[in-house]
Amino acid sequence: MKAKNTFGISFFIKKYKLKGELAPVYARITVDGKSLDLSLKRKVPLRNWDEGKGCTKGNKEEIRALAVYLEQVRNRLYDCQQELEKERRLLTAEAVKQRYLGEDESGKTLQELMTYHAEEMKGELAPGTQKNYYTTCKYVRQFLKEKYKTSDLYLEELNYKFIKDFEKFLKNHKPTDHHKPCGQNGAMKHIERLRKMINLAVKEEWIQKDPFLKFKARFEKKERGHLSLEELQRIENKNFSVKRLVLVRDLFVFSCYTGASYIEVSELTPDQVVKGMDGALWLMGQRRKSGEFFKVPLLPQALTIIERYKDDPRAQVQGRLLPVLTNQKLNSYLKEIADLCGVDKNLSFHLARHTFATTVTLANGVPIESVSKMLGHGSIRTTQIYAKVVERKLSEDMKMLREKLQRGVVES
Repeated sequence: MKAKNTFGISFFIKKYKLKGELAPVYARITVDGKSLDLSLKRKVPLRNWDEGKGCTKGNKEEIRALAVYLEQVRNRLYDCQQELEKERRLLTAEAVKQRYLGEDESGKTLQELMTYHAEEMKGELAPGTQKNYYTTCKYVRQFLKEKYKTSDLYLEELNYKFIKDFEKFLKNHKPTDHHKPCGQNGAMKHIERLRKMINLAVKEEWIQKDPFLKFKARFEKKERGHLSLEELQRIENKNFSVKRLVLVRDLFVFSCYTGASYIEVSELTPDQVVKGMDGALWLMGQRRKSGEFFKVPLLPQALTIIERYKDDPRAQVQGRLLPVLTNQKLNSYLKEIADLCGVDKNLSFHLARHTFATTVTLANGVPIESVSKMLGHGSIRTTQIYAKVVERKLSEDMKMLREKLQRGVVES
């Protein structure tokens, strides 16, 4: 175990620099027996200096003021020593002097990193992703306040225990706002975002050791939700008397038959509907999340919706293929649609994309490679998540078939 550094501070005057009766005052910083002098830019009359004690003597107002100043210097130098030790930096007399004078580059902090990341990623991340990072940073600040009783930490202080404690905080934290408590996967998402910010600090050489080096994210495997064909048709065929629900239903169904996410649907323009090599109309674009391009031959259900809104003034004013609402409003109205259609599922706009992957394409024999391309996935492994769902459904269907066949044999 490394021995603790010895540290001392003393004050003295340099008589050989005497000007008249005034001598300059210095602080001597000593670390592990090695000393360095620091000029304090103050002078004191020889008669008012106690060389044995290294302090002022006398009751004149200016002498008492100098004594107060020397005590402030002493306290600040001790603060510099503690800061350097806290940052796990090499403690030397030179390092303490530079910190006191503000000539060193003090360690970057977690708050500085989060602010820097937000600035660097501005324009690079989708609004929804930026909002997620904002929430993660909010949780980090709450964690610092509750666990460490502070508003910030130096990056060098972060370690494996910090990550594990943050994970525990996320799982046990009960938000007072509209956010839901984090489950295992929710906690891992926040930790992944923190990890990406730390990776930026590593690249910028703000931190020497990655605190995530021994940490492994543990996600619970969950089946991607999707609508069955019967549920999808129930929503498609439902007559709504409220116009806003008609629009929300149409946008949702459009996504079910194209696989486009909310951000893609909201940004679609008429020129993204083009004739493909087969002479049919295709939808082409680029995924905001992965940057991958997607090409989707338009099915009749999607074409019907495009035709329905081609002259809609809201879409024309927006310069969009379809009129759009905010994602928050869409998801709120989809809950209403689910109730009216008797769909006992957490209906959200992203569920439409899952429905396209499973019910509309894979369950109908479309090869997984083609589905992956249409979804704009960077890797087919991402698409295989949906394939497992379909395989399970096929297994259930075959089980039902076996039971029917067995009943038929028994009956005969």
